[in-house]
Amino acid sequence: MDIYFYNTLTKKKEKFLPLKGNEVRMYSCGPTVYYDAHIGNLRAYLFMDSLRRVLKYNGYTLKHVMNITDVGHLTSDADEGEDKMMVAAKRENKDPYEIADYYMNKFLQDMDKLNIERPEIIARATEHIDIMEEYVKKIIENGYTYQTEDTIYFDTSKLPNYGILSGKKVDEQKAGARVDFDTNKKNVSDFALWIKAPKEHIMQWDSFFGKCYPGWHLECSAMGYKYLGEEFDIHTGGIDHIPIHHENEIAQAQGFCGKIPAKFWMHVNFLKINGGKLSKSLNNFYTLSDLKEKGYLPEVYRMFNFGSSYRIPINFTWDGMDASLKALIKLKEGYQNHLNGNDEIEDDVIKNYEVKFHQAINDDLNMPMAMSVVWDVIKNPKKSKKFAELLLKFDTVLGLNIDKPIESQEKMIPDEIIELAEKRKMARENKDWAESDRIRDEIAKKGYTIKDTKNGYELT
Repeated sequence: MDIYFYNTLTKKKEKFLPLKGNEVRMYSCGPTVYYDAHIGNLRAYLFMDSLRRVLKYNGYTLKHVMNITDVGHLTSDADEGEDKMMVAAKRENKDPYEIADYYMNKFLQDMDKLNIERPEIIARATEHIDIMEEYVKKIIENGYTYQTEDTIYFDTSKLPNYGILSGKKVDEQKAGARVDFDTNKKNVSDFALWIKAPKEHIMQWDSFFGKCYPGWHLECSAMGYKYLGEEFDIHTGGIDHIPIHHENEIAQAQGFCGKIPAKFWMHVNFLKINGGKLSKSLNNFYTLSDLKEKGYLPEVYRMFNFGSSYRIPINFTWDGMDASLKALIKLKEGYQNHLNGNDEIEDDVIKNYEVKFHQAINDDLNMPMAMSVVWDVIKNPKKSKKFAELLLKFDTVLGLNIDKPIESQEKMIPDEIIELAEKRKMARENKDWAESDRIRDEIAKKGYTIKDTKNGYELT
């Protein structure tokens, strides 16, 4: 069955076929490991995981690379500010390598908790400095750079198609176009490839240009080339990567070998919080640990993300998480009901469901449509082990472990509900039966059941 993906490069949905044989070579922009990953960051890797699973469902093998940025990402994408690793090192009074190890391991643990498959190759920037240096030398040799006292810049005016991904144009961004323009640059869109490190900068390497460290964009180009070659099939990332990071990756690759590295560029849209951005100042910078404290295990957040296309912004709310929790419970219960069933089901019924599911996931990862097929199977009045087997097959894409019970029902109960239950317990101890009944009804309206026991109560 044909697969169609939306390609940011061509601005349209296109039929996907690998460049070489049955292997899909893919690169995904990984995290800058200077802080905890929030749930908006993690949406990008859930998308990455769905893409992997859909390709494997279609019989392809994968060679997938994801970078770990542990040097070179400045606090501003415009080559301004400090390296984010150095900022984190000062914040926590630790060595930047220690910072990188700590947050990288936390990120990988978050991936595991969300049942995100790890790419075949995870490449740390600091372990590929020599590759980046050779990549820069080739770009210089090909005439696409200029040097200042402390930086080697890529000259974007040398490329007639710079802006091919985002649509921006170099001739509209000449020096003086903005007040905050860096006077060391010829064009606003020029970017740093290789930067001389100040003496106090801990992360620096000997190079042809002195003690240096790489620009952020360079690592993805160099490591993509090392592991996947000059051209590969798919490059993924967030839509925030389009105008600068991915545009500059394309520029570097063209300066290096004259080719656009990926055939398909796929980007996931933002996660919003109550309609707005994630922000520490707004106290909505949620991590998986924050979700768990609220009573939601990671698989509930995974379920939540299937409610929207990856190309559309998704709005995070606690009501949405409550709905996802209930849906996940019903999904797992529905699987068990089919597993225990003995109804006879004709093969063409199974085939019809399977075709609809396959068409949905192959239509640019249409997970909401795929989930509608899953619910049709769950709600079928006939209960059959054949349906249970089909759901398990679908789950190789969903990754929800539908055959396993939720880790702990008690942990899934939000604090708000537990607080109501405790108030009801006090009302019963005070023999205030009217208040007890009122709170019970309030709990029921919120989608939970409370059952009195010898030891207190049980919530489900």
